[in-house]
Amino acid sequence: MVTWGIWVVLGNAASETIDPRTAAAISYLVAGPLALGFILVSDASLAITAKGGLLAGTAGLFTGIGLISMYVGLSGGSTAIVSTLGAMYFVIAAIIGMVVLGDEVTITRLAGIAFAVIGVVLVTR
Repeated sequence: MVTWGIWVVLGNAASETIDPRTAAAISYLVAGPLALGFILVSDASLAITAKGGLLAGTAGLFTGIGLISMYVGLSGGSTAIVSTLGAMYFVIAAIIGMVVLGDEVTITRLAGIAFAVIGVVLVTR
């Protein structure tokens, strides 16, 4: 959580000094080798199935789109607002889980989503 917060602040500063798309690309160029290095020093399996590789690649595509969107947003908006909106990804995932994947819909989960939306509204004011 702390590292994500630092990432947003540094990403905002980078987006104010260079093109946000370039800043996003540099961010991933640094993160990629770090992730690969972690795989090599951990006990992670290097076996990749076609389905797993396709899903991971598609997830990476959406990650890239989200990252570029975050940097572009930071270049023109408030760090507090853009980072809070960006952090709402878990609400989208929860809704997809309940609507598409069949996760149980509960009052507690719906309340959590409602509170998250209320939190965004409060931060943007």
